[in-house]
Amino acid sequence: MIVALAGGVGGAKLAQGLYLALPPDTLTVIGNTADDFDHFGLRISPDLDTVLYTLAGLANPATGWGIAGDSFRALDLLKRYGAEDWFAIGDLDFATHIRRSELLRAGHAPTAVAATLASGLGLRARLLPMCDEPVATIVETPDGPLGFQDYFVRRRHQDTVNAVRFDGIERATLPDGVAAALREATAIVLCPSNPIVSLGPILAVPGLRAALRAAPGRKVAVSPIVGGRALKGPADRMLAGLGHDVSPVGVARLYRDFLDGFVLDETDAALAPEVEALSLRALVAQTVMGDAADRRRLAEEILAFARDE
Repeated sequence: MIVALAGGVGGAKLAQGLYLALPPDTLTVIGNTADDFDHFGLRISPDLDTVLYTLAGLANPATGWGIAGDSFRALDLLKRYGAEDWFAIGDLDFATHIRRSELLRAGHAPTAVAATLASGLGLRARLLPMCDEPVATIVETPDGPLGFQDYFVRRRHQDTVNAVRFDGIERATLPDGVAAALREATAIVLCPSNPIVSLGPILAVPGLRAALRAAPGRKVAVSPIVGGRALKGPADRMLAGLGHDVSPVGVARLYRDFLDGFVLDETDAALAPEVEALSLRALVAQTVMGDAADRRRLAEEILAFARDE
């Protein structure tokens, strides 16, 4: 069993590579739910859905999120009715949110709901929310606190980030399925996701970091920073604003309490000795992923690295 921690487009790409490289039913993906929010009366789970659609081969290749070929007729009509259209939900995408919301209102836990959606799309991998309790990422900016989707989508992540907090995280509990997956994993891969707002909430769930430290499988992280910048999103600006080094070394320091190995891009090969100085094994690889074959190639290199003594 291989476990991946993933959020966002970059994380979903590597999760798909692992899914393609592994036998069926041997991958578990733990996803971030702290950017979930309510919109149009529906519960939206952007990070989980990005992973869900990517693993299912449905993701829009142009954006990395949403469903390929989706239309927006429902959103267009909602706008005519006076509704806001800052968060783009396609017609097919609406079906996911409608079904999720229906199941949650019926009393099903988010873990069970994620399993239902994954099964409906024919996935042979487990997709687990980081917890079943609601947690909300709040971004502190000079204009005050912003919910994550307000910061990221409505305001196009242009605000200076002074701090990030996860409201409700103190009440979150480690789900049995997550704890068991970490105990049973032969390798645990932290995908190249934003370390502050995609993997940060997962790692903040009480007991999660301790479970990672205790897990017998090799723990390997992949840098989302290449050549001093994030390939997508605001991870580089967030790291800088919060006082972290904007480099693979800065990211490795965030995980060093439980990590065994770290993967950095060929562009940053000169930094490998600094990673190794953190008592981590380093792998230099081509981490910028294009098509599915490229994602599978990187996944296979990471799995071999995790197996290598």
